[in-house]
Amino acid sequence: MSSSLVKMVLFCLRPVRRYALMIKDDEDDSDDHDDSLLWSRELERHSLGDFSMAVVQANEVIEDHSEVETGKGAVFVGVYDGHGGPEASRYISDHLFAHLIRNSRERGVITEETLRGAFSATERGFLTLVRRTRGLKPLIAAAGSCCLVGVIRKGTLLIANLGDSRAVLGSMNRSNKIVAEQLTSDHNAAQEEVRQELRSLHPDDPRIVVHKQGLQRPVLSAEPCVYTRVLQTSDKFVIFASDGLWEHVSNQQAVEIVHKHPRPGIARMLVRRAMNIAAKKKGMMYDDLKKVERGVRRFFHDDITVAVIFIDNELLMVEKATVPELSIKGFSHTVGPSKFSLFFS
Repeated sequence: MSSSLVKMVLFCLRPVRRYALMIKDDEDDSDDHDDSLLWSRELERHSLGDFSMAVVQANEVIEDHSEVETGKGAVFVGVYDGHGGPEASRYISDHLFAHLIRNSRERGVITEETLRGAFSATERGFLTLVRRTRGLKPLIAAAGSCCLVGVIRKGTLLIANLGDSRAVLGSMNRSNKIVAEQLTSDHNAAQEEVRQELRSLHPDDPRIVVHKQGLQRPVLSAEPCVYTRVLQTSDKFVIFASDGLWEHVSNQQAVEIVHKHPRPGIARMLVRRAMNIAAKKKGMMYDDLKKVERGVRRFFHDDITVAVIFIDNELLMVEKATVPELSIKGFSHTVGPSKFSLFFS
């Protein structure tokens, strides 16, 4: 495959409707039940605590895909921020976790190596799909996706990131204040060191970094940045979100919102906060923005995906499953058995 095609496939830009349930908070008490582009799972259980998910669509076809997989003493979360169409992000959602379970089952443990292997296998599979279908669907060669995943098992948090989605940890400091710790680096061409790496990797392509209405955001490769952390009793939750949230809400603002409010509906509250800020930037009210149709709404904000994974420390070392092993896909009605059962069988 030519380098230009690989670049298009891996290019990462910022570039099924379901009615959401409603929650009130003391800073924004607007109803959002009439926003058909906003989806949420208010609060679900995983064997290490609770989790909350929310997605709001802005593009004509939603390009964010996401999932939470619950297993015996473990939880997996994936946020896949697509561009140029949903093909790449949807493919990742359908295949990456299965590759991870297959690789990890052979070794009996989920590791940085098996997670990297899952990324590589998913990339190879998608490139094969591109080669096979680009004659009939040439635009698939321009589709790509950022990819952020996390696994918590046996008191350890394992994160892999490719692109500019972000994982932020909320922890209590010695003064009993909630503080934010960004666990991932934003992997995009807005950073000078990333631009230099792009140019060094593609010396024959003078347009690998292009200025057009601001910097575009190409991903360097499908090799993720991987991070491992042994969780402490001070670690309370992790926010996984596409860059649509972080464009409008800072790390510290996000963890304070999660810490301040009840758990049910907290992911949707973060999405709404980003939408409120986006509306104000354009001189609009939130109630007006939520009436804007998909496609047109992209002028105000991106697709936004948020998953908040709470960590209940007393459950971290418990191996016995306390909840069903489920797979929940963001912004769809898809809820079914998780492939985690294959790993633990």
